[in-house]
Amino acid sequence: MLGLDQHEVGAIAVSRMLRDAGLEVIYAGKFNTLDMLVKTGMEENVDLIGLSCHSWEYIHYIPELFRIMQENDFEIPVVAGGSVITPADAEDLLKKGVAAAFGSSSTPSEIIKRIRELVESAPG
Repeated sequence: MLGLDQHEVGAIAVSRMLRDAGLEVIYAGKFNTLDMLVKTGMEENVDLIGLSCHSWEYIHYIPELFRIMQENDFEIPVVAGGSVITPADAEDLLKKGVAAAFGSSSTPSEIIKRIRELVESAPG
């Protein structure tokens, strides 16, 4: 979770759902900066970064996140999920390079399937 967003119930629920599906999840918690998120991802050798979005801050964070990832030669998929992601926002996020965007109508099976696809196709 980035910035001042404190709505972690959804992030925790998705983390547990993915763990129950057999995926390894590292939950970074609240109040992360973009630099902290990239640093943690690199240190933990993650295959994907998932952003929990429950305020509209994520729209502004995405370009900067990709810039920091590029500067650190850290090329992995980024996905975004959260109750505030509208279909128009999801389309915008995909155009900006996000690998998947899950709004409030996304089902657990849809999320798990897409995350598995992205992790399985990740380099390394």
